[in-house]
Amino acid sequence: MRTILKLVTLVTVLAMVLAACGGGDDGPDDTTAETTAETTAETTAETTAETTAETTAETMADTTVAGGEAPSGDIATDVGVDLEAGTITIGMLSDLTGPFGPLVTAIVAGAEAYWADVNANGGINGLTVNLEVRDTAYDIPTHVQFYEELRTQVAAFGHSTGSPHTVAINPQLQEDGILAIPLTWYSGWTDPAINANLMHHGVPYCIESMNLIEYVVNERGGTTIAIASLPGDYGLDSAAGAVIAAEELGLEVVYDGTGQLNPTDESTFTSVSNGIAESGAEIVFVTATPSVFASVYGQALQGGFEATWTGAGPSWNVAFVAPDSAIRDAIARDFVGNAYTDVWDGASQGAQEATALMGDAEPTDNYNEGIVESTILHQALLRAYENGDMTQQGILDAAKSLEAVSFNGLAPDESYTGDANAQLQRTGNIFVPNLDAVTGTEVVAANYVSDLAENYDFTEACYTLE
Repeated sequence: MRTILKLVTLVTVLAMVLAACGGGDDGPDDTTAETTAETTAETTAETTAETTAETTAETMADTTVAGGEAPSGDIATDVGVDLEAGTITIGMLSDLTGPFGPLVTAIVAGAEAYWADVNANGGINGLTVNLEVRDTAYDIPTHVQFYEELRTQVAAFGHSTGSPHTVAINPQLQEDGILAIPLTWYSGWTDPAINANLMHHGVPYCIESMNLIEYVVNERGGTTIAIASLPGDYGLDSAAGAVIAAEELGLEVVYDGTGQLNPTDESTFTSVSNGIAESGAEIVFVTATPSVFASVYGQALQGGFEATWTGAGPSWNVAFVAPDSAIRDAIARDFVGNAYTDVWDGASQGAQEATALMGDAEPTDNYNEGIVESTILHQALLRAYENGDMTQQGILDAAKSLEAVSFNGLAPDESYTGDANAQLQRTGNIFVPNLDAVTGTEVVAANYVSDLAENYDFTEACYTLE
């Protein structure tokens, strides 16, 4: 632990975070939400107009898995597919104004741009895909309410923000026979006992923890670790992986704040921050919302504590390294993170295609997740059409039959056949903050798989739902 020469005041840190991250966890920042919504609408319109036929042809050639020829017989439909009108309606249960609002708004913009591009170039064999987006504000009752509204209107759910929120609708999804793609990397989505109707993608939180901690130990060293998290599937699944990593790597856990961060009780932020600082840990692993993470980090920093900090991907927000951020230089020095996709204008073919698709949109890596989710659904719809069954159950069955889904390097390939251990995604992209990068991050280890993750025998979720 080294002393910081220039301390950052907690008031300044929190002011920065609340402005940049969409407000505190008790409610939305209306100005941020309105501005983002306007920008998204303008961006999507501009993107659709500017996308070239050449780029579209290349992208479609690389992402299509099913033929594009109509089946010989009639196509079965029930909900959300209107052959006469030529439309497919997809639901999006999205946190646009809650704690993950800035992240999810960009993800939805990526999905909107993707489907606008698909529709402009023939849709799903002539069928236009329409998105019905609902703002859940990261509230479980609201999430369930909008699911109930849309389940008799949509063919599938292309997005569902949040682990506990998706868990809340999962029994009904299974009863209804509807596909959903969670915006959450809970390891249970790869557990067949839980994921019958859900499409996993990206390295799960507990495996992500193993990758991050092993990378930090190898590259920056350290023998002691502090662990803290939110309660619930997001925080506890991530913390479970951190505990496994600590044990396997021989790290001493000098502070355990697993599940201690209550997003509605700021006193827990202070308690956890003090516990971390007093522990003297060389490595700190915190999984939280961006605003909670920044509060814990800022208070520890204010007290002169310094260590390598890391945590699950959604803990990070590019606002941390914005020019007016009070923690900009410190967190650029301290943080190591995991990205589920390549970065804006990254080296992969998929990243280059995504950047071209978004046109003049404000650069952010978060569009890429929307494109990944949409690519999975796109291939499921094509397969269902090829099978001649575009009922809700038929689309779900088609999705679960996809042997390989490629994103051209934008994200690691996914498979939805075979046992859970074979389907488990073990690959992530390790990044560090880069103050000169377009989106504030730089991938330092692409397609990274730690020895721990590679050898982990996955048979069930790392954290068991209660």
